[in-house]
Amino acid sequence: MRRMTTSPAESAATAEPASRTFTTIGVIGLGTMGAGIAEVFARTGFAVVGVEKDEEALARGRQYLEHSTARAVKRDKLTEAEQAELLGRITFSTSLEAVAGADLVVEAVVESLETKKQLFRQLDAIVGPDTILATNTSSLSVTEISTADSSPGRVIGVHFFNPAPVQQLVEIVRTVVTEEQVLEQVTTLMAEIGKTPVVCGDKAGFIANTLLFGYLNHAVSMYEGRYATREDIDAAMRFGCGYPMGPLALLDLIGLDTAYEILETMYRQGRDRLHAPSPILKQMVTAGMLGRKTGRGFYTYEAPDSPVVVADDRTPSADAKPQLRHDIDLVGVVGTGTMATGIIEVFAKSGYDVLFVGRSQEKVDGVVAAIARSFDKQIQRGRSTEEAKAEVLARLTGSTSLEALVDVDIVVEAIAEDLAVKTPLFGSLDEICKPGAILATTTSSLPIIACARATSRPQDVIGMHFFNPAPIMKLVEVVSTVSTDDAVTETTQALVAKLGKVGVSCADRAGFIVNALLFPYLNDAVRMLEAHYATADDIDAAMKQGCALPMGPFELLDVVGNDVSLAIQRELYLEFREPGFAPAPLLEHLVTAGYLGRKTKRGFRDYTAR
Repeated sequence: MRRMTTSPAESAATAEPASRTFTTIGVIGLGTMGAGIAEVFARTGFAVVGVEKDEEALARGRQYLEHSTARAVKRDKLTEAEQAELLGRITFSTSLEAVAGADLVVEAVVESLETKKQLFRQLDAIVGPDTILATNTSSLSVTEISTADSSPGRVIGVHFFNPAPVQQLVEIVRTVVTEEQVLEQVTTLMAEIGKTPVVCGDKAGFIANTLLFGYLNHAVSMYEGRYATREDIDAAMRFGCGYPMGPLALLDLIGLDTAYEILETMYRQGRDRLHAPSPILKQMVTAGMLGRKTGRGFYTYEAPDSPVVVADDRTPSADAKPQLRHDIDLVGVVGTGTMATGIIEVFAKSGYDVLFVGRSQEKVDGVVAAIARSFDKQIQRGRSTEEAKAEVLARLTGSTSLEALVDVDIVVEAIAEDLAVKTPLFGSLDEICKPGAILATTTSSLPIIACARATSRPQDVIGMHFFNPAPIMKLVEVVSTVSTDDAVTETTQALVAKLGKVGVSCADRAGFIVNALLFPYLNDAVRMLEAHYATADDIDAAMKQGCALPMGPFELLDVVGNDVSLAIQRELYLEFREPGFAPAPLLEHLVTAGYLGRKTKRGFRDYTAR
């Protein structure tokens, strides 16, 4: 079966047309990745020549393919006849000469620059002048690899993600000398075999790894500094951002040795301090704690290569479950916006009487109406009843006076994200609320200690950061200052659990856990875009399909609001003074121009026609 790729445009300046017929694909290296690449091409009708260094490695490669396709048959993805036909398209050899007639050769050998360059020197003498040579490297310089070939313009990076038959993303890496028609032909070919190709320049880490590993390294630093436990860091990103895995669990899956090498390569090439591997990574690799494959990494596993986590000396004791050290019966909430309304609904649904305060009777009435509408939607979907709605609404009491909060056991502030507004409020709450009442703020980035200092009882002030929309999002960050009493912290943790939420604990530091990890990653994506390294669409596709994130960075920025994102990034930079945290100029310019995202119909994308 032959496949034809046709470029978007013909180049009049070249003698050879940009369209290209690919018939035979060579794959050098039949480990897990190489075997997967061979399977992808054979599935789509190409003749494939698979090459390994010796008969033993070749047998392993053949076994990988047989097992992978057998699993596909078991899952009804292939019939037995289709499996036999697929495997029949693959020729196995231990001689590089076997790829002499290939139209495209993809190497997937060990991630060593010298090994790859030596292979390309050999291929240069074997294949025809029109053969395209591709490397599947995930972090090495494609440009350096291309120097081993007498025609570096035909060399390109084609970075498949593991497992190749399943993962849709392929990063197409062009060097400064890659011929345009080679780029067009390979990009079109990847689309024809059912992959999502994204094009980027030759920079260590390309798109996905550059953004992913900066984030992972930051999470390791957070853990190394004992800012939060491994469980809380991972839970924060899973429940706060909807990520499929927490960063430390993901590192265990990837392999800490692999992560260290990727970060080291990225740092050597870019000299970005944020990519310098955290010291604990090197220590763990040296100690043989490589993650799942050795049975121990950030977590301990049942056995090597097992996904089952078992308790170890760092696992929280079940006996240490937080308890309510303060009686919580009446809850106060200050604010009537979207976040405040959601928090009011959460407490009332959990059986608490809630007294909330707004600036006007109209706003107070608006909260009750909004919660009633929320219940109406749930009732229509069969998720609630009229009786439950009536019970919850009966627990609500609205007021326009802060003085009404005199008897609350805890008050949650959910007003404007501005210290100039919050600190006077806390001063007033200090005077009004009874002794021992907990004063909580749901700020997402401001220093909680500044609110505490506005009171005469800083020991009772804590952060209780709900995520929006509060009735749906499971995560609450419980943030203690240097002055917060331990009993207040424990009570707040226990209260979060009673609300049916996932509570994670951390100290009072800009961004807490989620924003401190999320927004530098988003800022890195903006820097990548403003450097014209890749398009917004390709960066978003890379992170969604390559890393299984629910949204790409630019989709998320436009939803959050570029003004909100800029404010958080400025807070992070102000606190940590890390040059890499300085807001990207492009983000500053968009906010200055009023392009704030979906709410203004224009941000990184234009929404006016949607």
